[in-house]
Amino acid sequence: MAAAPEQVPAEIAREIESFLDEHAACAVLEEGRVLFNMREARYSLSQEHGRCTLHLWSDERNLLRRVVSTTLRKNTLRLATTRFGQREPQMLELAVQGDRRTPTARDTTRRRYAALLERAMERHCPGWKADRFRVSMDLEQSFGPAYARGVLHRGQDAWVVTGVSAEESQAIVDGVLTVGILWLQLQRERAGGKRLFRGLRLVLPKGMAATTMARLQWMRTDAAQWELFELDEHTEELVERDAADTGNLVTRLLHAPDPASARERFSDSVAQAMQLVPAAMQAHVEQRLRSSTELALLLHGLEFARIRMGAAANSFARTTEVTFGAGAQETPLDEANAPMLREFVQRLFERRHASGSVKDPLFRMAPEAWLESTLRANIGPLTQGQGSLAQFDRAQVYAQVPAFQASDRGMLDLLTVTHDGRLAVLELKADEDLHFALQGLDYWLRVRWHHTQTVDTSTGLGAFQQHGYFPGVRLSPESPRLYLVAPSLRIHPATQTVLRYFKPEVDWTVLGLGEGWREQVKVVVRQRSGAS
Repeated sequence: MAAAPEQVPAEIAREIESFLDEHAACAVLEEGRVLFNMREARYSLSQEHGRCTLHLWSDERNLLRRVVSTTLRKNTLRLATTRFGQREPQMLELAVQGDRRTPTARDTTRRRYAALLERAMERHCPGWKADRFRVSMDLEQSFGPAYARGVLHRGQDAWVVTGVSAEESQAIVDGVLTVGILWLQLQRERAGGKRLFRGLRLVLPKGMAATTMARLQWMRTDAAQWELFELDEHTEELVERDAADTGNLVTRLLHAPDPASARERFSDSVAQAMQLVPAAMQAHVEQRLRSSTELALLLHGLEFARIRMGAAANSFARTTEVTFGAGAQETPLDEANAPMLREFVQRLFERRHASGSVKDPLFRMAPEAWLESTLRANIGPLTQGQGSLAQFDRAQVYAQVPAFQASDRGMLDLLTVTHDGRLAVLELKADEDLHFALQGLDYWLRVRWHHTQTVDTSTGLGAFQQHGYFPGVRLSPESPRLYLVAPSLRIHPATQTVLRYFKPEVDWTVLGLGEGWREQVKVVVRQRSGAS
């Protein structure tokens, strides 16, 4: 048989770029171990000296490899790579799913966990009988196979149980409360009064319950009882956690940047970068300060250039680097590649616009970021017709404040204030997400904590204003309002079920947008907590 033709660097680079455009949230693995999550990592490709060189970096690590060839398999692009100075090839995988277990192995592990959970629960609750716990897929009810589900009963009394194994990712573990609420609601509806379901017992791996514990504080105790256990899968020991123990929220506030000084500091580099943007399209470029030393240029929420300032080696002189690339890709700008990057920017602006093709990866890329960018530019339509006090202050809109660690949100947030001084938390989603409501709660409870727990008694200012946010605004001491914003046809049906279990203190509003939100933001569905 004839050998496969050797791939040239341009072909290799094209395969990698195409895969990452299509799967922007994929994982990079080596020997089954996840090195990078491309939601958070960056990359650049170069084709110098007859080689294709891939550079990957994140806050945790840095990797530089020469890519010899690519092989596309189902949901995976395999890269044969070599380290510099070595000839022995090593395999990197770009995988849509970071879980590399085979379907059979994953299914076996989950079934074993369900049986283990059933034994542990019966042992921990003498006198209670367990119905057979299951991990089967049920798309109609939005139940995935990662969650073990069961019922404990004694006479007419009953509890529903939902658990998740330590073999699953933190993102899956954090989803257990959503699934548990849906399971509880389903069992109550099916019981028809023959059983009284007290509430929900959640079982999580040891050390992975912080997010769920924080969420449980805001679940209605008049609607259900809530209990949380940690399970040691080796000893089968169940340990109940105190539901009142919220632990420490992993959250922090950064000082608000000064846009005026940033514009002056970055002005020369911005002018250099904008030379590559078609003159007629320069008004559509959004400048976003990432830090005091980094500024991003975006088109409809998609970053296509970044400017970095730093100190030169062995000198006090300042250096500036301008890089280009959509999504996670970055290529440093220099005289040699300026024409190539100008063509890239031209293609980007021709393809990423409100009337673009849904089949185009550059159009589909980062839809939440597009929605966030649209609302940052004009948040007013969300509260039109709701009275002057309830309207948002268009001059006071901040993104991802406070910052906090989460396993895999895949969503973006905005923080603003209404004209009556109430903070407003906006959770944004462009596609269906089962966990929409609870992810919004994550952001809300952190904003509330900063707002109510850290007031400077000498100045009367809360944490946000101490850090430079909402200057000159008299903030209300009341808790923030929570807004869940998404295209109306993309709001998962589970959202309404979960919201019914929120405590009344969580003042929430669901805003469903028209499908043409890229061209014009229009609220077509509005629902508030407490409304009949």
